[in-house]
This record gives sequence, structure tokens and C-alpha cells, in this order.
Amino acid sequence: METYITEPTDYSKIASQMNISEFYFIRIFTIICGFTPGEYIRNRRLALAGSELASTDNKVIDIALKYGYDTPEGLTRTFTRFHGSTPNAVRKNKLPIKSFCPLHISISVKGGRIMNYRIVEKEAFTVLEKIEVHKVVTDENKNEISDFWDKAKADGTVETLVNFLADNENHLYGICYGETLHNKTFEYSIAARCKENCNIPDGFRRKEIPARKWIIFECVGAMPDSIQETWHKIITEFFPSADYEPTYEMNIEEYPDGNADSENYKSYIWIPIKKKVTERKIIFRNK
Repeated sequence: METYITEPTDYSKIASQMNISEFYFIRIFTIICGFTPGEYIRNRRLALAGSELASTDNKVIDIALKYGYDTPEGLTRTFTRFHGSTPNAVRKNKLPIKSFCPLHISISVKGGRIMNYRIVEKEAFTVLEKIEVHKVVTDENKNEISDFWDKAKADGTVETLVNFLADNENHLYGICYGETLHNKTFEYSIAARCKENCNIPDGFRRKEIPARKWIIFECVGAMPDSIQETWHKIITEFFPSADYEPTYEMNIEEYPDGNADSENYKSYIWIPIKKKVTERKIIFRNK
């Protein structure tokens, strides 16, 4: 991204080099860095535009075009929000500008923290779910999903799902489907495990979750912080050193009934996994 910072960004090319979908590239990047790839690119371009504005006599229109803005006005709006001053004011009055340094890979000591998890083989099971489709490349994914839950609670969706719960079930799921390499959208559902022959209310979908080997992590604490912190440890600490890797087809967050604001609340992250493929070195010896 840094090498081609002034060119149109193609997340699919970046993701394909990792052999994962755009959805999972953006999700992993955001979990590790704390901001989305779009936010990173936008902030880097604005920082570079500010530096160029302050250190050269290049025209504002040329700087705007270089960093992906069709007009000086387009640059001015986002430039002012980022730097706190307009481009003209920065140049005319020598006002301070902000930096946003590029990301660098560094070696650091991580781990040494306890994570509760279990690996289970689960047979296929059926869920009743309400679906929303979201764009992969957007900086508002987290807010959109949170808003979806708020709407589901207000419009009766959650109540409907609870009424269709299978016997001995007392929790809801949030399911992200992100298995394709080239889709520009992904499905997110609020779901409940139901009986296989349950009726399907209007606006809902019945779907079979396939039999898989799952790794299930326990998250303890108030939502959403506990589940976000666990995701960060999973991506940055667990999988880099584990014998398993995600299949990248979906992931499930499980929310049992209870007080989600409590420091003792337990939720769970389900990730389908497969054994890591390790390279074998063949050594030839001369006889």
C-alpha cells in the first residue's frame, strides 16, 4: 500500500497475495492496527499532501490530483479536518501540519497470556437468521453491524429469533460470511439455532452451518471490549504460533443470555480451522 500510495487502491490484489478474501484482509488489518486500510491510506495521503504543500510551490490542484482528489475543494474539506487548517492557510501562514507515519514491521515479544479455548468437531446444524449485506471496503463496518443489532432489538427481530430457539438453547449468534476471494460485499447475520423443520418467518432465512472442526475462544468481560480484545490476541498471538489456521469461510460470535455489560459476562468466538501446511525440506546426500 505504501509503495503505491498515490495510485488507486485494489484491495483484492493485496488480499489475493495472502490467499484470503478482501473481507478477511480488511478485518485482520483492522484488528492488528486499530484502524482500517482505508483510514490508513487516507491519513497517509493527507500527511504527504501537507508535507508537499509546506515544502514545495506545487499548485494545490496538482497536489489534490496526485493524492486522489478530483478537485481542490475535495482536498480542502478532508485536509482541514485532518490538519486543522485549510491548504491555503498552511501555505500562506506557515501553520503547523500533522504527520502520520507509515507502518513498519518490527519484532516484538508477545504472548505469555492465558487464553481459554477448546477445539471441537461439530456436526452440521441449522440456524434461523436475519441477513444484512455490507460492503467490504468501508470504514463504517463496525458501526453498521452495531446499528444492525440495535435495529434488530427495536424491530422485533431478536424477539422472533428467541421464540424459534431450539430446545435447551439460550443464546444468539452473530455470523460473518466471508468465504469468497473476490466479492465486494459480505453477509452478516443475527441468528439463532433452530429445529431443522422450523417455519421461516418473512424476512428471515434458514441456513445449515456445515460440519466443521471449530476452535472456540472464551471471552470474559463487558461487551464489546472483551470480544474485541480476544480477537486481537487471536490474530496477533494465537494463530501465528498455533498448529492450526482459519479456513476463512466464516466466523461466529456467540452471545449467551445475560448481562452483556457485566465484567463476568462470557461470550465466545468460533473459528473453523484446518491443520497448517508446513513446508518439507528434502535433503539430498551424496553417496
